[in-house]
Amino acid sequence: MGPSTAHPGGPPPVRRLTVLHDPDCGLCRQLTAWLRGQHQLVPLEFLAVAGPAARARYPGLDHDASLGEITVVADTGEVWRGAPAFVACLWALSGHRALAGRLATPAGLPLARAAAFAAARYRSATGAGRAVPDVQGSSGTARPGGAGSACDSGTCVVPG
Repeated sequence: MGPSTAHPGGPPPVRRLTVLHDPDCGLCRQLTAWLRGQHQLVPLEFLAVAGPAARARYPGLDHDASLGEITVVADTGEVWRGAPAFVACLWALSGHRALAGRLATPAGLPLARAAAFAAARYRSATGAGRAVPDVQGSSGTARPGGAGSACDSGTCVVPG
């Protein structure tokens, strides 16, 4: 349904989400501006995905794969990529939490995946989402979808 909420004996509540974005991508800039303009129930922080701050804060994250699609990291250590990341962003917004709940269902997730896929195709067609060869730890080629990573399902946990 989205990031965990507080309940006795359960996981800690999500208090902040960090959205790793590509400031060189027009679509990412538009989405970031839109998210910033929404009323947030859970604060959203934005970090340039290939920037030194993101690499220092999340050294265990595959930053090349994160260049290929939206990635969201919760203060609890949970990481979402692609459609689940988009749903997590909607979950953080007061005006879209109900939609996030619907998109997180088995019936809704294909729609969220289609939206994330369309965005990834757009980024690929426009040249966005490529790894930056001059950035330490970057191979120079993004691996969209994080193929072969521990986050293939769209959700993973990294220390940080």
